[in-house]
Amino acid sequence: MWFLLAMLTWVFWGAANLFYKKGSDPSDKNSHAKITIMVGIVMGIHATIYMLVKGLHFHVEDMITYLPVSALYISSMIFGYVALRYLELSIVSPLQNSSGAITVILLYIFYPSDNSWMHYVGTAVILIGIILIAVIEKKQDDLLIKQQGIKVDRKYKYGFFALIFPLLYALLDGLGTFADSVVLEKEKLLAEDPALLAYEYTFFIVAVVYWLYLYFFKKETMNIFKQKDRTIAALLETAGQFFYIYAIAAYSIGAAPIIASYCVFSIILSRIFLKEKLSSKQYLVVTIIILGIILLGIADEL
Repeated sequence: MWFLLAMLTWVFWGAANLFYKKGSDPSDKNSHAKITIMVGIVMGIHATIYMLVKGLHFHVEDMITYLPVSALYISSMIFGYVALRYLELSIVSPLQNSSGAITVILLYIFYPSDNSWMHYVGTAVILIGIILIAVIEKKQDDLLIKQQGIKVDRKYKYGFFALIFPLLYALLDGLGTFADSVVLEKEKLLAEDPALLAYEYTFFIVAVVYWLYLYFFKKETMNIFKQKDRTIAALLETAGQFFYIYAIAAYSIGAAPIIASYCVFSIILSRIFLKEKLSSKQYLVVTIIILGIILLGIADEL
């Protein structure tokens, strides 16, 4: 079951990534804030509906228990949204996609488990593929910039800003997934439903704070009903989060590398819907990652 849940997360988050890119405006300094607001609003609505439908009770104590995990995830996502504004300036690097490797390494160190060789090979193949696809994408971004004659500020290409966003995202997201596995699977500090409600309501609070910040300090009014791409991204993100919680709780060391490779699905969608051309190297790496996922799926059935 964990494999199906991980693949559903893979699909929803891969699709969300496509709309995050469409909803990110390089000319808008508050673009990341607006994406965060929409994700928080949708998550807050979903948490309320889910709680009422299932007859659950929300406890503030659960939010406090889960707060370290929520803080790691939400902060990593905000850094990721900021980085999206600079995609054409090649800020995104292989570091950002290596968060899954960080999680897996931490799990192997602190919670060694008995896995078959197929688990190890499948995980290694996926993680190597994630890094390779990021390297290829960065080279293509650099080539596109050169062909279009775009002059890139040196600090964005080689300096502090070229490193800090993807590095922070990778570290925080990797630590967040590891912390999630500890809370949900290893130590069982929270069940899946309380953790889901705690995370989504925490994200909702962050969204409200951001909204107030834009209104009072930036003097900018945001119409949430005119945020089509960001709303779609938020819906897909929330759907993925629902399946992610259960996947990590079931088998984190197997689910983490699969979920970390969701960028592959967004590449496939870009090829289908945005008619973006893929290089032979991209096709090869996508195939390698899919083979790694298949290996993990077969290992789960043995």
